[in-house]
Amino acid sequence: MKRIALMAAACAIAVPAYAQNVATVNGKPITQKSFDQFISLLVSQGAADSPELRNQVKDEMINRLVFVQEAEKAGLNKSADVETELELARQGILVRALMSDYLEKHAISDEKIQAEYDKVKQAQGDRSEYQVRHILVEDEKTAQDILAQIKRDGSKFADLAKEHSKDPGSAERGGELGWSAASNYVQPFADAVTSLKKGDLADKPVQTQFGWHVIQVEDTRPIEFPALEQVKPQIEEMLRQQQLSAYQQELREKARIQ
Repeated sequence: MKRIALMAAACAIAVPAYAQNVATVNGKPITQKSFDQFISLLVSQGAADSPELRNQVKDEMINRLVFVQEAEKAGLNKSADVETELELARQGILVRALMSDYLEKHAISDEKIQAEYDKVKQAQGDRSEYQVRHILVEDEKTAQDILAQIKRDGSKFADLAKEHSKDPGSAERGGELGWSAASNYVQPFADAVTSLKKGDLADKPVQTQFGWHVIQVEDTRPIEFPALEQVKPQIEEMLRQQQLSAYQQELREKARIQ
């Protein structure tokens, strides 16, 4: 009777220990802990925890262990190339973990984001964007003749652009380039645009690497700076990258490198 009781107690102790493994492959266990960690990693990356996912993970872990055991049996783990790759992989994982840990402990505050937003907004100043149209031709003489015709009759700009302009993108629209900041244009085209007011026609053709331009600014308006909520993710990511870069540089400077 006492022997039976001892056997029952031993079974009671053994069952929880066995339950800690989700599978064994050639005698080597896949523990419940490692299985749960794999599931948690996938969920943190956006996967939905489900019976299907768990079955897939279990099969994947079994397959990996089967293949790893076969590779080790063949002695591939002792290959110099494989050892180098394993070490590089280990280093990469540790570096990512270090950077992730640093960012987690040094979160970007809303105050920092607001300050950076205000700084960028102030740097933009009173920038304007321009509604421009132009006629692009190959030589200065043609540009001068076209400019003279427009000065006599401004209504001909669109017709002359359709007839003469070598810019296929704007010619069919009567030379219209639409709204844009001057910084989006090449020099000296950009300088000519910023020197003109609404409705002004450049008093002489402007040469760029594309040819000769007859330019008119139809309208101007201040560039509307986006609201903080629109650009907050981009600003936060920029600050995170700057913070990481500074941390990496700090670690490098502290290291004794010979």
